[in-house]
Amino acid sequence: MTAVFIAGVAAVMLQVLARLRPSLPLFMPRYTRWHGDYLDGASWAAWVLGDTTEPGYAHSAVAGAMMLLGGYLAHQGFRTKKRWMGFPVTSGTGLFGWAVGSAALGLVLSNAAWGWTIAVSGMWQPTFVPFASVPPAVVLVYGGRRSVALTGAILGAALSTPIALVAVNFGCRPLGLPPVVGATTGMAISALMAFALCRHLPWMRVPTVVVPRCSAGSPHHFVDTNRQGPQWLSRRIIADFTDAQFIGNEWASAGLLAGTVISYLLNPAMASNIGNLLPEALTSQVLTAALAVALWHRQWATYGWYPTFVPVVSIAPATVLAFDGSVQAIVAGAVLGALTGPPFAAAVARRLPPHFHPFIGNVVSMAVCTAAIVTGLSVMPGFS
Repeated sequence: MTAVFIAGVAAVMLQVLARLRPSLPLFMPRYTRWHGDYLDGASWAAWVLGDTTEPGYAHSAVAGAMMLLGGYLAHQGFRTKKRWMGFPVTSGTGLFGWAVGSAALGLVLSNAAWGWTIAVSGMWQPTFVPFASVPPAVVLVYGGRRSVALTGAILGAALSTPIALVAVNFGCRPLGLPPVVGATTGMAISALMAFALCRHLPWMRVPTVVVPRCSAGSPHHFVDTNRQGPQWLSRRIIADFTDAQFIGNEWASAGLLAGTVISYLLNPAMASNIGNLLPEALTSQVLTAALAVALWHRQWATYGWYPTFVPVVSIAPATVLAFDGSVQAIVAGAVLGALTGPPFAAAVARRLPPHFHPFIGNVVSMAVCTAAIVTGLSVMPGFS
């Protein structure tokens, strides 16, 4: 009942938001996103900061700054053992600074090396992928050292982005699949290559960091001793909005969501690449988060962590965009995503070698489940 209540309240609030926006004046009405011009430094910097929110279907520099500030606040609370810290950031490893630093460097390198593809194509390109894939994952397996952070950042820009570019432009767009399928495919393939390579790099020591692998016999640093009542459910739903960025904390997620809403009210073009469909996408995300956490909360208790966030950043919003924000798309994407995404991700993660970060299971699930669900719904009555 708690999940239903949260989803219902969020849906009503987001519909109010959608109806309110047209009555407000546009802030910076001539605002346009970065189009690949490296001489426009301010626009490029805003694009890079906005890329930190792209895993959740936002693209807002304001939301990115607020998310990182919330994550840092939670990290400081974790270090000093404050009760208000929320869920432990970066899987409770204490490596927030190293992980985010490597991810940020990988993101800057990615946009510096591959941002020209936006100008050439005139379309959105997945320049964000290093921030939510190889760089932080390498740090969370090999530890917080300068050599590790630099290696992760370089591998992310050199492998993750180009593979995602190929998958999106030569796979998803010709086939009519959601771009998230290509982006997450690029993350998965590049991560497999990167972790296989790291084993043979002399400066990369034996992995010492333990992270959640959805296995009862696998120890990890993530510790959550709170009772799984309505309050825990509410916090977990919010925290899932930043798990894709390897943060997974309600303070960071609150910053992300608040910044996105503020940007949308000022000017929808400043909030995301999906424009006026943002309220519908957020509605599906809240609904699928509530359903996933409610459905799989026992797995959280058993394993200490479970990938309930998977449909929040892939299946649910992708379905909404594929079918123009219809009510049936919002509901179908949220329900089917909650049912399939988390267990598929967990099943893959359990089968990975110990020197491979289990996030690979998450992105494999995102790619496979999104492609299957969107394709399947496209032949169903009521979807077109």
